[in-house]
Amino acid sequence: MRECISHYKKRHGFGQFSPKAVLFDMDGVIYDSMPNHSVSWHDAMKDFGLDMPYEGAYQYEGMRGVETIRTLARAQWHRELTDDEAQEMYAHKAKLFAEQCLLTPAGIMPGIKSLMEQIKADGLKICVVTGSAQHALLDKLLIDFKGLLKEELIVTAFDVTHGKPNPEPYLKGMMKCGVNPWETIVVENAPLGVQAAVAARCMTIAVNTGPLPDNMLADKGANLIFPSMTALSDAWGMLYDTWNQTPSSSSVAG
Repeated sequence: MRECISHYKKRHGFGQFSPKAVLFDMDGVIYDSMPNHSVSWHDAMKDFGLDMPYEGAYQYEGMRGVETIRTLARAQWHRELTDDEAQEMYAHKAKLFAEQCLLTPAGIMPGIKSLMEQIKADGLKICVVTGSAQHALLDKLLIDFKGLLKEELIVTAFDVTHGKPNPEPYLKGMMKCGVNPWETIVVENAPLGVQAAVAARCMTIAVNTGPLPDNMLADKGANLIFPSMTALSDAWGMLYDTWNQTPSSSSVAG
């Protein structure tokens, strides 16, 4: 673990790592919602004549919905979509997703509440950073995680111009929390989300809750990889103790 911290600091030119905030992705991290996204993405794009494999939802996860659609259209139709076209297609996907959630409600990811409770007890801020614009899930956050999440510490697709893998969502999350990259831990489950967090120069923990191989997360720069949120929750006390005991230099390279 100390080696991991040393590598992180050296990679980004930081003299210290002193976590003050944890930024969580939402889909596949807080909610077990990716299966519903997978079905709705596949079905919605098929209705417009685009091919989105079920596993594609995991590969594009974290990217803003309209950007995902533009990427698919660019690759398969070899043209740029108009704003109206992209918005119409995303609205259809959102509709199918809401219907899918009624059929199969997305449950809270096992281990996430106990992890957040430990983080709060340790005095760290908790922020959600998601590329989602799905009201079906966003509206649930403050109800399901009452006392753990605050509305002002939630970043959604509505708050950014560029979605993941651009670092803007995590930069926005750090700004809302009032912290620097060397004071931030990101918890992600998607390759594009890991890429965004690493680009924002945050300590990045990947939790592989989907069907993609670990190497897809490691190749994007994840500092640590866990097989489940429960495993991360169980390891949190050890991780936090190690981070607090690691000597830090007082100088920080920006």
